[in-house]
Amino acid sequence: QVQLVESGGGLVQAGGSLRLSCAASGPTFSTYAMGWFRQAPGKEREFVATITRSGANTASADSVKGRFTISRDNAKNTVYLQMNSLKPEDTAVYYCGAKSQGLRLAVREYEYDYWGQGTHVTVSL
Repeated sequence: QVQLVESGGGLVQAGGSLRLSCAASGPTFSTYAMGWFRQAPGKEREFVATITRSGANTASADSVKGRFTISRDNAKNTVYLQMNSLKPEDTAVYYCGAKSQGLRLAVREYEYDYWGQGTHVTVSL
């Protein structure tokens, strides 16, 4: 079983940057594809970005392309989401997920086996 703990959220002005981290427990982190999703108030959880277990392949939602970058450090059991040029519409709770058999990218919520508790990101004008 994998336990995931997100950190790095907070309040930032529009145009600013944040880096989210998701630390995973257990020795098998490098076998999982990882992803970031977000849920804004009153809305459903939506895909943000995903990365394969080796880190060789990534994908991101159109709404964040060119602004957000997902990466991972398997030696540290951590996946990151670098968020630049933040907009008020990026305000949400951000969740990281882990998907077993992580050779492929995973853009759908149901593909993930484990989730963290989330970290809040608020972008003000």
